Amino acid sequence: MIVLFTDFGWQDPYVGQIKAVLSQAAPGAPIVDLLHSVANFNAHAGAVLLDALAGQFPPGSVFLAVVDPGVGGPRGALVVEAAGRWYVGPDNGLLSIVAARAGDARYWHIDWRPEHLSASFHGRDLFAPIAGAIAAGVFPSDKLTSITAPEVHFDPADLPRIVYIDHYGNAWTGLRGGLMADEKVLMLKGQRRLTHRSTYHAAAKDEVFWYVNSVGLVEIAVNRGSAAEQLSLAIGDLVGIERRAANA
Repeated sequence: MIVLFTDFGWQDPYVGQIKAVLSQAAPGAPIVDLLHSVANFNAHAGAVLLDALAGQFPPGSVFLAVVDPGVGGPRGALVVEAAGRWYVGPDNGLLSIVAARAGDARYWHIDWRPEHLSASFHGRDLFAPIAGAIAAGVFPSDKLTSITAPEVHFDPADLPRIVYIDHYGNAWTGLRGGLMADEKVLMLKGQRRLTHRSTYHAAAKDEVFWYVNSVGLVEIAVNRGSAAEQLSLAIGDLVGIERRAANA
């Protein structure tokens, strides 16, 4: 299985071009479009989302992950194996959180360059052939060099910012729900206090609240409304947990 995770969107030809390469490199391999609306150019937000979403896929899955504002520059190219899954993409931190949290990752630098390599589309020309080979069961060891760690990595701790806004206007944060107790108050942009509700059903109509979403991240929502519109939210907005007094 090949899993696509990009900031390419759907209105352009880029996803289709990548699939054309993958269909030749790994004939018959199923291709899953996981997400093509990662915040543009935001590798850190993408790294948080990739970690949150990857665990739903079986071992052996090959993730082609591309959020690559440095394409054509000096940034490296990576293959990562973590928790039995494979990841192919730029060495710009995008693959670093899922690898660090897995704790058993292995890394390879992609040395190979195809004869025809676009300066602006390594997702198609460089990463897709490597991902396709792995998915086809042919590990391209002649094109890779084993390394101990990536050149760029993000802090694997929780990211206290909004990392994704879905089409409902729900805002996903980089805080993992397992670190939040139900009674805690979420602070939005250092000003607004949001209380917890276990589900949408537990919130009143038009109520603003936070809950732990289906992928385990703290999410800001409005029952039957758009949190993004109502609260003027954007990717990167700060969130935090209200500190209580010791005797509270």
